[in-house]
Amino acid sequence: WDDGAADAVLMHSAYVFDASTFEIWAPLLRGGRIVVAPDGVLEARVLGDAVHQHGVTAVFMTTALFNVIAETDPGAFAGLRLVCAGGELASPDAMQRVAGTAPGVRVLHVYGPTETTTFATRYDVTQGLPPGPPPIGRALDGMRLYVLDGSLGPVPPGVVGELYLAGRGVARGYTGLPGLTATRFVADPYDPEGGRMYRT
Repeated sequence: WDDGAADAVLMHSAYVFDASTFEIWAPLLRGGRIVVAPDGVLEARVLGDAVHQHGVTAVFMTTALFNVIAETDPGAFAGLRLVCAGGELASPDAMQRVAGTAPGVRVLHVYGPTETTTFATRYDVTQGLPPGPPPIGRALDGMRLYVLDGSLGPVPPGVVGELYLAGRGVARGYTGLPGLTATRFVADPYDPEGGRMYRT
């Protein structure tokens, strides 16, 4: 978020939803501010008002919500610097529509389970999309992605494997669930510091 995109982030998620970590910490750790959305569903009009009246520069939303606003009023994203959408399979048409309708807005398709602190990857849709669903993209700074086989060895390109996420954002495990923690949070054989990785 070095480009000032997180100067004013719209907070519309419940604090118990992992997206709230982005909405709170992305601006505060960069000297920015949080703009709290009014209660209720975030609609295109509410988003547009937040951008124009309160100077919101960035927003994260679930893919479902992003798709609805992109379909009904893609211009609502105009004035933002950054839009992050993730949580389920994204509509490439909706992402391209926003990237084309709201010039200057960087649209990121983000991926990351709760166990990796909101997002672990990003794909910049502004740069164009390959055919099909948007890819999950590259690891965020401080994160690593591995596609591994059943023996935790890397698989070659095009070979099916399982995605593992490692790095600073990986949680320590599940509170009170040592068995599940041992299954999902495993030693990272590629980390010289002996960290763990999350088995997605």
